[in-house]
Amino acid sequence: MKKTNSFWIFALMIFTSACWAYGGGSSSSKACDKPKFSDFVPAENTQVTAGSAFSFTASKNTYPTTIKVSVKEQAATALKVDKKNDGTFTVSGKLPATIKGGFARINIGADAQSNCKGTGGWLVKIAE
Repeated sequence: MKKTNSFWIFALMIFTSACWAYGGGSSSSKACDKPKFSDFVPAENTQVTAGSAFSFTASKNTYPTTIKVSVKEQAATALKVDKKNDGTFTVSGKLPATIKGGFARINIGADAQSNCKGTGGWLVKIAE
């Protein structure tokens, strides 16, 4: 009887150690570190004219070549990305001149170094 109990204990130990080997813990999974956007100019809900300049800061982990900015499904013009000394990026551009009157969201999309996509943006009021 003791031999059978020892066999089952040994078999269960091998089975459970095999389960742990396949990454049941969260330490083996890689976290997604999405790009972040901040320092929006003009400030949220500010009234601006069509074709106005805007700028924002993108986090260090952003691939600068993947940054896309659109307003009401139109691409922003004169988009420029400059790397700052702290590793972040200053992004500037102009709102499309064809958008007039009402609120419009400045949409931002970019990829991060961890292969994650990040989105952001803010709302401005465009004068007629």
